[in-house]
Amino acid sequence: MMGTGNQRQHLKIEVLLDPNGPETYSSPPSTPNKRKWSKFLPVFVGLVVIGEIAFLGRLDMVKNADLVNSWAESFHQFTQTSPYWPTDSWVDESGLGSEGSRLQNHQESCQDWLEREDYVPYSRDFRKEPILVHGAAEEWKTCAVGCKFGSESGKKPDAAFGFPQQPGTAAVLRSMESATYYYENNIDNARRRKGYDIVMTTSLSSDVPVGYFSWSEYDIMAPVQPKTENALAAAFISNCGARNFRLQALVGLENANIKIDSYGGCHRNRDGKVDKVEALKRYKFSLAFENSNEEDYVTEKFFQSLVAGSVPIVIGAPNIQDFAPSPGSLLHIKEVKDIDLIAQTMKHLAENPTAYNESLRWKYEGPSDSFKALVDMSAVHSSCRLCIYLATKIQEKDETRPEFRKRPCKCTSGLKTVYHVYVRERGRLEMESIFLRSDNLTLNALSSAVLSKFTSLKLVPIWKSERPESIRGGDDLKIYRIYPVGMTERQALYTFKFRGDSDFKNHVERNPCSKFEVIFV
Repeated sequence: MMGTGNQRQHLKIEVLLDPNGPETYSSPPSTPNKRKWSKFLPVFVGLVVIGEIAFLGRLDMVKNADLVNSWAESFHQFTQTSPYWPTDSWVDESGLGSEGSRLQNHQESCQDWLEREDYVPYSRDFRKEPILVHGAAEEWKTCAVGCKFGSESGKKPDAAFGFPQQPGTAAVLRSMESATYYYENNIDNARRRKGYDIVMTTSLSSDVPVGYFSWSEYDIMAPVQPKTENALAAAFISNCGARNFRLQALVGLENANIKIDSYGGCHRNRDGKVDKVEALKRYKFSLAFENSNEEDYVTEKFFQSLVAGSVPIVIGAPNIQDFAPSPGSLLHIKEVKDIDLIAQTMKHLAENPTAYNESLRWKYEGPSDSFKALVDMSAVHSSCRLCIYLATKIQEKDETRPEFRKRPCKCTSGLKTVYHVYVRERGRLEMESIFLRSDNLTLNALSSAVLSKFTSLKLVPIWKSERPESIRGGDDLKIYRIYPVGMTERQALYTFKFRGDSDFKNHVERNPCSKFEVIFV
């Protein structure tokens, strides 16, 4: 066997030195036998390998099982190459591929192969052919997609406000009024009964929410001023026929010996010709009483209280805590029976400066990440978000075409598989490629890969220029949520969550070339 092994080694060297390879090996005219021998070279190499395997079979089978498998695998790789994807690639421990990595046989990596094979151009370039919405001209600083409001002669718009619309044009409902007063603003009613394709309301469950909150409109982090008024609270209530118990609550608080200065048309006892926010700054509490109790219906009454540094007493959205800048930053009167308890709490806070200041701690230390993530949404104008929504739907329709469905979306190499997924920041359209390894297909691996990718791209979060300077933070990226593209803001911010790594893994395996959105805070 030793002699056979040396002979095999010698023959292998001859073949590797020949530039034409083993199948075209040629010998000098004076040695015709060598020409004949070269035809049997692959068979001979195979017999040598089999002979060595047989020899090893005489040894301890358990001890040498890995060695036998190694020889068998070597022979298989010598004789076969996959026509579909590379037989090998390099992936580092984090699950991210190395761009500088090259295989010994110079084959491309799984990542490079997937980047090429999964690329299919969409039918529309929105830079050259912007989204067109038929409606009044809108103004915004920038938008991640080409977006025009107005009309163009001979061109059918992608969307228009009102119903009905011509086929191929999405009918859009946009309103910031309560569904309690305008029934068509109820999402289900707008879609099923009215026939709107896209709903834009204050509800975070609508297709494109249009909330009252905004960093640019409200100086939420304005400093707190001394509370100089004798009355504990201020009220600005003009609609005395509201469809909730807010007037009953106003009277109930007064009956509980809470002194209230009322500037509005209801129970007025102060001159209403004042700057509302400037007036509120002088009070410890403000009555942020909405005209209806509806989920996500949170108007300027609440946000002006935050600007003023006056603790809001809220009647309105049952989920108002979702809008709180920090725990304990507001008092919520959910029902009439809560009025006396809230009155007692107001008195306690007013008489204990330390406890009261805790309610405003967020003004000095910054609001919670959940509050930032909520208000950051408005850093992209609602009209721009409508265009992004429409462009996303157009691309999703493209992805039902055969050429998109044929994308491999994963690359198998040995015992491992590399999955190709896509991620974009909320408020943008363009996707970035992320690669995850099958033996590390976890939520932590996804977060690490996303941070690595967007850090390498030197991403500046879309909200960076909108937030007050005091809460912009440094250059490091911090992930708040990652979720599949297509979620509503309510799902993304509050209700959706993968049920562990197995749930995430199943999602990626069942949704080739999965697409995700990330919120940075």
